[in-house]
Amino acid sequence: MDSGLENVVAAETILSDVDGQNGRLVIRGWPVQLLAASMAYEDAAHLLWQDFFEDLPGVPELGARLGAARVEAFDLVAKIPDGLDIIRFLRTGWSLLEDDESLDSAIRLAAAGPVFTAAAVRRERGQAPIAPDADLSQSADFLKMITGKLPDESEARALDAYLVTVCDHGLNASTFAARVVASTRAGLGSAAMGGISALKGPLHGGAPGPVLDMLDEIGIPENAESWIDAALARGDRLMGFGHRVYRVRDPRADALKAAVARLPGTSGRIAFADHIEKAVLGRLAKKYPNRTLETNVEFSTALLLEALQIPREAFTATFACGRILGWTAHAREQIAEGRLVRPRSVYTGPVPEMA
Repeated sequence: MDSGLENVVAAETILSDVDGQNGRLVIRGWPVQLLAASMAYEDAAHLLWQDFFEDLPGVPELGARLGAARVEAFDLVAKIPDGLDIIRFLRTGWSLLEDDESLDSAIRLAAAGPVFTAAAVRRERGQAPIAPDADLSQSADFLKMITGKLPDESEARALDAYLVTVCDHGLNASTFAARVVASTRAGLGSAAMGGISALKGPLHGGAPGPVLDMLDEIGIPENAESWIDAALARGDRLMGFGHRVYRVRDPRADALKAAVARLPGTSGRIAFADHIEKAVLGRLAKKYPNRTLETNVEFSTALLLEALQIPREAFTATFACGRILGWTAHAREQIAEGRLVRPRSVYTGPVPEMA
């Protein structure tokens, strides 16, 4: 028995390969660094969905259909009740969409993510939601719906880099949950509900915000070593470091660090974060000499999303807006497999006495 399933192979996939020993991530044949530097969200959607939908159009038409679907999703915003945090707002919005196994369902889910996330952010601020613009790219429209201003090209490309970088990552907890649901033939929307419900837990997808909290608490470079030592003495987990799979540096961290560096006005924040990162890695190596705790994707994610003026309480939902591409692709792959996921358990409870 393997309670965490680390050594259990539960699926064959053509979608992504995570090499934790060597720090490599390949998504449909593309190294993640190249994917992040060269693809827009629409390109990544086409890449992940090809071979799973016979009616998948080319990238330009797919982008147009995503834009139209964003406009349709906006009509559902008024039906989502008040009092929900952003991730539950997104989950509720997705639950209102028509649910089946078609390309239209995948497009609806992907398109609606930014609409519901941005509307939730603005509702929390007491602001009216901003209607989507079908003529914009997915990433540009996402930022406009949050901030109220048209982003420049560098900002839209930076968000593209993030959403593409996190679009898939092997059989992680949320993707496995999505595949289990998909194996029941419940529909892509139901699979997405499984994925986002797993994502809501603090052990999967919730670390970028606390990275910024850490940077804020440290404040200035001179405070780094003493703050880190105190945190380690308390047994605190330092967010943005360590990973369940990677035994070396997370390749996504470098892909996103490069994306942050391309944004104007970020050099000071990057320099401060670099100082903190080096200090943390040095202290971790000293305290845990037999463990490999390297920088993970959440560290660079925090800097990138902060620079794009996405509030930290929306970071997990923004992650879901990228990962929905992987969830839907994995769901279709599981459906094609045709087998209900049904592992066994070992009973350890009381045994009835035999007469």
